[in-house]
Amino acid sequence: MTRVDASELVRLRTHRPEAIAEAAARRARRPLLRRGGRLMIVAADHPARGALAVGNRRLAMANRVDLLERLCLALSRPGVDGVLATADILDDLLLLGALEDRVVVGSMNRGGLAGASFELDDRFTGHRPEDIARLGFDAGKLLLRVDYEDPRSADTLLSAARAVDAMAERRLPVFVEPFLCHRRDGRLTNDLTAEAVTRSIAIASGLGGTSAYTWLKLPVTDDPDDMARVMETSTLPAVLLGGEIGDNQEAAYEKWRRALRLPTVQGLVVGRSLLYPVDGDVAAAVDTAVSLL
Repeated sequence: MTRVDASELVRLRTHRPEAIAEAAARRARRPLLRRGGRLMIVAADHPARGALAVGNRRLAMANRVDLLERLCLALSRPGVDGVLATADILDDLLLLGALEDRVVVGSMNRGGLAGASFELDDRFTGHRPEDIARLGFDAGKLLLRVDYEDPRSADTLLSAARAVDAMAERRLPVFVEPFLCHRRDGRLTNDLTAEAVTRSIAIASGLGGTSAYTWLKLPVTDDPDDMARVMETSTLPAVLLGGEIGDNQEAAYEKWRRALRLPTVQGLVVGRSLLYPVDGDVAAAVDTAVSLL
């Protein structure tokens, strides 16, 4: 595993903050999709929403050096295309030189903090479209959670639509991650039934003045057999998200494998289950995910 020197990162941030922009300017870029290829993106934007837990380890993602080392290892594996993260993590990866010839996706709205009373207020506190363009990044991602019982969901829909417009103006792809959700005993829960995921796809696909640059980032439904019918809801390209998979990684891999056969599904965006696998073998977990493509 690549060793990360925290003191060197702190030194650069303290004495040469411009080094981040310089690294972004000279970064070797690549197309979002190579010819005939599919996407394998590693996600690491959870910490900015206060979501640090992996399984029963509540602060698993809190150690930044450990997280960066895991990300560098994942990004070095054959078949991995890039990373999805917030500015603080991407800035570190730029300084480490880990983003050369990789797809870089900036995470845009992280304001709905995990477990907060305002969790559904998914404000755009991360990358703005102009930041993604200025840094030469390749795409953006936004979270769209809608609760039919919460009036604040209307504000989320509006801000998401304007973000889609702003990304399209810059001809930058944006991955929209939609969920219908509700609260159970005060806790926000995503509804992964076939009907709910179908409705979320229909809603997300219609955001903004054009869908030309919109991709969908979607979960596998509770019943994987429903995915073929659910994915008929839109012609937008889609990637599958990983989410929590528990101790049974093989079952999760099989769900992804089946869904990846569907015509609109173009790849995987997976985070914690690859960076913090049950057996601790990051390289093996990443390689297995890549093999599904």
